[in-house]
Amino acid sequence: MATPTIEITAEPQPDEIKFLTEQLITFNRQRASAGNYQPLAIFLKDAEASIVGGLVGETYWQWLYVDMLWVHESCRGQGYGHTLLTQAEQEAMQRGCHYAYLDTFSFQAPQFYQKRGYVIFGELPNFPQGCSRFFLKKDLSEKT
Repeated sequence: MATPTIEITAEPQPDEIKFLTEQLITFNRQRASAGNYQPLAIFLKDAEASIVGGLVGETYWQWLYVDMLWVHESCRGQGYGHTLLTQAEQEAMQRGCHYAYLDTFSFQAPQFYQKRGYVIFGELPNFPQGCSRFFLKKDLSEKT
């Protein structure tokens, strides 16, 4: 085998990303089982069927991962974020999950999640400068 070379790119091709993803999934399955991976998306729509909020995540290895939770400014403070998160947690439990995790920034909503039973288990200070990135988790069997 020839000596591999390193290539740095700011614009990787989708098939290259797909290949790496498939290789890592194969590696993980060999060591930790398939994990029952399933994507999860929940949308909040207005009367015109436009998206005004939503949650995107995934479930695997008995965990819910919340990748994104967003509610349009005009709908904030009305309980929609809580409802989206609660529905995601309920769906995750139906899928066999026992735990949830996510990350958020200090300028976003760490207190929102803490009020709903999430606990900070990690922090990256100055991410971005003057702010922090928090990592939170929750035991879905505990009542909040």
